[in-house]
Amino acid sequence: MDNNDSTIQSKSNTGNTVGQIIGRLIAAAVVLAITAFFTPGFTIDNIWALALAAVVLTAMDYLITRFTNLHASPFGKGFVGFVLATAILYLTQYFVAGYSISWIAAIVGALVYGVVDYFLPGNQGM
Repeated sequence: MDNNDSTIQSKSNTGNTVGQIIGRLIAAAVVLAITAFFTPGFTIDNIWALALAAVVLTAMDYLITRFTNLHASPFGKGFVGFVLATAILYLTQYFVAGYSISWIAAIVGALVYGVVDYFLPGNQGM
């Protein structure tokens, strides 16, 4: 493979990574909106809070996965994944204005999030 081919390959991988990140953010926002709708005690005030919450959730999941190799998916890693998903849903309220959730709602929300995430196509996670 010559230098030109490797440049094309690296640009292709970069574009694919950006597309994956955008896809993950959109999927996280959709799943989060559905979860907030069906979970009592969980409110997201507007579309901007939803978008920012999706970014925060995705970033927290990425950092946890990167440093601990655990994925915060309620169904992906059993009890540990469920606890991580609950904690991430709860902690997000401290980073996003217009996002409010109680501990009980975070527990129920992690269950709802897991069910909705399971049925959406693709391999997105919190």
